[in-house]
Amino acid sequence: MRLKFSFWNDKQRWSVAAVVALVVAASALADSTQRSELSALLSADSNAGFALATEPRSFQFPLDHGPHPEFRNEWWYMTGNLDGADGRRFGFELTLFRFALVPQIAASDSRWRTNQVYIAHFAVTDVSGKTFHVAERFSRGALGLAGASANPFRVWIDDWEIAATENDHGGERWQLSANDENFALELTLIAMKEPVLNGLDGLSQKSAEAGNASYYYSITRWQSAGRLRLGDETFAVSGLSWLDREWSSSALAKDQQGWDWFALQLSDGSELMFYNLRKTDGTPDVHSGGTWISADGESRHLGHDDISLSVRDRWTSPEGGTYPAAWNIRLPDLGLGLDVVPVLDDQELFTTVRYWEGAVDVTGSRDDVEVTGRGYVELTGYAD
Repeated sequence: MRLKFSFWNDKQRWSVAAVVALVVAASALADSTQRSELSALLSADSNAGFALATEPRSFQFPLDHGPHPEFRNEWWYMTGNLDGADGRRFGFELTLFRFALVPQIAASDSRWRTNQVYIAHFAVTDVSGKTFHVAERFSRGALGLAGASANPFRVWIDDWEIAATENDHGGERWQLSANDENFALELTLIAMKEPVLNGLDGLSQKSAEAGNASYYYSITRWQSAGRLRLGDETFAVSGLSWLDREWSSSALAKDQQGWDWFALQLSDGSELMFYNLRKTDGTPDVHSGGTWISADGESRHLGHDDISLSVRDRWTSPEGGTYPAAWNIRLPDLGLGLDVVPVLDDQELFTTVRYWEGAVDVTGSRDDVEVTGRGYVELTGYAD
């Protein structure tokens, strides 16, 4: 399998925006030779002057879909599994990150002046074609090149965007759009469940230090339909998507090197989110946790001791680094046992940061009743 990668082909905008973004990443990574690049970007080393997630807050929707500029970083993470009319299987990821260079800037009449940098990752897994397509964009949050708004909700970099639209039924209805030279995706997303707060009432503590936490919610099941283009081929597609939203100014401690994140949608209508934080010695961190969501939308917080996670197989990247490649997950109190397997081994992203994120299949049982499912897994800290 060949990974297909492309940068934005607007050279002038690349020269202005990407260099700024890379400077941000480089400053965060300078003292992180032993840690994954994503975890370094979320460290506590550069949070002076920014707001910190230290206690539960009152979430307001749809307002909290929009930006929180008082915090150093946040992201809008949309993943999903789609099927073509002919049965062809696809996975997708569209993630938009906002990073603040400094806590605030002086007032200015310049439309160029900004303290905000945006980065986006777009990936499509073509299961039958056994190919993985990746693109990345950078921009500054000025001149309309990139940004985020709350009313109406929209986050974008150029023509890559996730935005709210009208919904006569009163629920969430969004549009997702990403168009790269070699592949593109247009989806209409209708939320099938309400937002669920992860952690303690939405405060997701990532290490013992106060402030090493994020505000974190998910919308775990979206009816999704639209069109996907690969090269000269276009497919009508439909399936299910998942939204993860977090914002913080620091999240990880220096003795944490990465995480394994699972977002699984099961055939009985329930969902499971779990992140396994790993320490630099490879052992699980006690601040690992997650959420189980029932078919009717009720949620249950999961602590480190509520889940047993074991690795059944591994995959070594041609570029170096070995990732887990199959898992066994057990939740004894829920009577739930799951086996999780990637649809392709090589779903590794070589972007400003290097990590693995891809579509997975799920089999197992709950209370001795068979369940199946699909989902997404993210793995960081396994490659230099």
